[in-house]
Amino acid sequence: MIPIRDTIRSRSFPFVNWTIIILNSLVFFYQFNLNSSQLDAFVQTFALVPSQITSNPMSWYPFLTHMWLHGSLMHIIGNMWVLLIFGDNVEDRLGSVRYLVFYLLGGIAAGLLEYFFSAGSDVPALGASGAIAAVMGAYLIFYPRAKVVTFVPIFFFGWFVRISSFVFIGLWFLLQLFSGVTSLGAAASTQVSGVAWWAHVGGFLFGLLMAKPFCLGKCQRQEYADEHYPW
Repeated sequence: MIPIRDTIRSRSFPFVNWTIIILNSLVFFYQFNLNSSQLDAFVQTFALVPSQITSNPMSWYPFLTHMWLHGSLMHIIGNMWVLLIFGDNVEDRLGSVRYLVFYLLGGIAAGLLEYFFSAGSDVPALGASGAIAAVMGAYLIFYPRAKVVTFVPIFFFGWFVRISSFVFIGLWFLLQLFSGVTSLGAAASTQVSGVAWWAHVGGFLFGLLMAKPFCLGKCQRQEYADEHYPW
């Protein structure tokens, strides 16, 4: 299933969400222009390499920096597209400053859980997907009745369908959790598939649990504006 858009219109311009997208893109552009040895050194320094943190607990900064790196063009496009769909509404509900703090802490929580399940791994974990998973968790709390316009490919055909955010995000989380559990037999959760499943789980659980506390009773309520599109 490929998400196309949601049906909730943001009431304010998502300044922080767009800033995050632009910064991720700039970092990826910088990575793209490095030669192989420079790129390897960059990734080893700023990605989350669990074994390095285990051997040097003072190296805490990768928990913050890993969420700004991406491994491929499709990796960053996929992540930024999902952030574009869900992030604007969460920023609208939390406010820009709290949204930024929430996003960063969600990424850190994702990195911590990934590290917990792969402390001895030499495989770098990188990408914004853990922080974006936190945004998706918050979206599920704030907009459980929203709809996600989704493209469902079947063989050579495909259909656009509207799926409730509860179903779409819920199925996504169950897939991450199942994949994380099945990866436990490997030395690291990224070892088999190249995907940091537990980072997704950690970020999502952070978003699910911390969305309401971040509101502190001051978040404005938002109507469910299900706009009518021809498709």
